Amino acid sequence: MEGLSFDSESISGILYRTGLFNPFFSHIFSSLALDLPDKAVTIILVIVILHLLPEQSGRYCGFTMWMHAPTGDCSEDKMDKKNVRILSLGTKMLIILIVSLFTVAFVGTDIGVRVYYKTLIKEYESIAEGTVAMASKVIDGDRIEDYLMEGEDAKGYLETKSILSDILFSSSKIAYLYVYKMTEAGFQVVFDIDTEDASAGEIGSILPYDEGFTPYIPRLLAGEPVETIITNDKYGRLLTTAAPIYDSTGKCVCYVIADVDVETILVDRNSFLVEVISLYLSFIILLCTFVTWFTDYSIVYPLNAITEAADGFSHTLDDQKKLDESVKAFRRIDIHTGDELEKLYLTLCQMTLNEAEEMRSNSRLADSTAKMQDGLIITMADMVENRDSDTGAHIQKTAAYVKIIVEGLKKKGYYAEKLTPKFMSDAIRSAPLHDVGKICIPDEVLNKPDKLTDEEYEIMKTHTTEGKRIMERAISTVEGDNYLKEARNMAAYHHERWDGKGYPEGLHGEVIPLSARIMAVADVFDALTSPRVYKPGFPLEKAMSILEEGKGKQFDAKCVEVFMDALDEVKAVLRKFNPGSL
Repeated sequence: MEGLSFDSESISGILYRTGLFNPFFSHIFSSLALDLPDKAVTIILVIVILHLLPEQSGRYCGFTMWMHAPTGDCSEDKMDKKNVRILSLGTKMLIILIVSLFTVAFVGTDIGVRVYYKTLIKEYESIAEGTVAMASKVIDGDRIEDYLMEGEDAKGYLETKSILSDILFSSSKIAYLYVYKMTEAGFQVVFDIDTEDASAGEIGSILPYDEGFTPYIPRLLAGEPVETIITNDKYGRLLTTAAPIYDSTGKCVCYVIADVDVETILVDRNSFLVEVISLYLSFIILLCTFVTWFTDYSIVYPLNAITEAADGFSHTLDDQKKLDESVKAFRRIDIHTGDELEKLYLTLCQMTLNEAEEMRSNSRLADSTAKMQDGLIITMADMVENRDSDTGAHIQKTAAYVKIIVEGLKKKGYYAEKLTPKFMSDAIRSAPLHDVGKICIPDEVLNKPDKLTDEEYEIMKTHTTEGKRIMERAISTVEGDNYLKEARNMAAYHHERWDGKGYPEGLHGEVIPLSARIMAVADVFDALTSPRVYKPGFPLEKAMSILEEGKGKQFDAKCVEVFMDALDEVKAVLRKFNPGSL
């Protein structure tokens, strides 16, 4: 800020004297008039220097505070625009800092201004006391009555008034200087000096006491010294200092009084206030900028990097390869803040590494368990197939057809809610167990070379309920959800029909479990294309036409549709197991 006192030819003083602006705005506009050109010249110089410097020289002037290895898209804009919360950590810290700084600034400003104001009062009081002390030395106390009686004609009156005038105008701090005799009726004018805003009172005239003097009238009438007082009357708010003048006998005959315009003190105080506020604001802006910058690089950006890496890690827990890449990405952050944040980062690095290794171990265990389960399934299915002399790789073919149908349904978006990866895996793995109930069918029925009688057929139909019972017993030994539930559905309901005319329960439509509807198509197609002791295998075209006729009656139309669409894959299975059907 420039020019705190308005009695100089500063820009602020010139603006104030125009009468268009109060002291505050005079300072504001004068500061802008000086600072804006200064900043403009600075910016122009910087632009010129940047334009003239070679581009490669910029790398010698760079300064970064990264406390971690930033990724390729780790720009400040992106890191600041994390919209997962109402207030970011950086914003919260900035709010705390601003509140703290403004509290300190407010208290400091209030205390500083109060102290400065008291100091100004004492300073102006001292000036006023010096002025009245100087004036009292030029006034002859023995001639006061002569001055009151004869006025300006009294000997030495004009000379004394001239000296008092010189004393008044020698200091810009003193607003008024006069000499009054105290009477019961009021002030009686002995000397009064004309000023620009107030005319002098007539010699000998009586002026009523101002309200501010009321408490001091008894002491003034008694000729006693009084302390400096502050009054507020028609002449304005004034700081008044009075000194008694004594005659040769030691009697107080009058008082010389000097007034200081308190508005002048307030102007100085306000100027000081503006300067202090400007100083505090400058430091607050500087500190907020520094703390924001330091907080971003030391806390916010590293935390955002950890959060982003952790989020990526959490989305790769079902993929070992991606999980390993996430662990590497976590370690590439390389946070080196040297504080608790770095310790947290190192702990998370170790935790993610342990998690990846545990998942690898679990994956190996799961693979081993799955292989063991698949082995058990094949073993159980083989036990059934070995009893049935007429199946001919039935479990391998039906499993292959189930896989073709499941993948076809998924590709076309049919039954999207049901066709989860787990369901698809369970259905394909469980397919070999669909005829497990045949283990309970007597050999004479199971391996009869001729067509079954009605009674024998009823016995054969019980392989569905027996299969369900066997699978439910197996399920009861294993807690939680497992693939054997689809094996049970296939074993129990793969002979149900879409129109409700199947067995064992006469279920219809989508009431029949999806895995059983899929198996129904696979099982019938294999039965049609495979030779039996009582019939030859049908050609592919004939088997396909029979499936087409059964759409919406015996079979789920969507299952037949995707099976027929995958003709090349079906031929590959037949080529491997039933080449005669092609």
